[in-house]
Amino acid sequence: MDDDDDKPRAPVSILPLDLSSLSIEELTEAIARLEGEAERARAAIAAKRNVRSGADALFSFGKPEDGI
Repeated sequence: MDDDDDKPRAPVSILPLDLSSLSIEELTEAIARLEGEAERARAAIAAKRNVRSGADALFSFGKPEDGI
């Protein structure tokens, strides 16, 4: 896992787009690109959660649970 994941960062600023000058076709293409990027972001989140889950499992191995 990247150590920079916990550091504050500037917000991702890709929106809002100026849609007024885009044609219907361009708007449709923009939607498709944004949906693709949203899916990539979801996949990246899932991958990071899997890494974190694996690390949590590794480092909690052998620790007593529930105070037993």
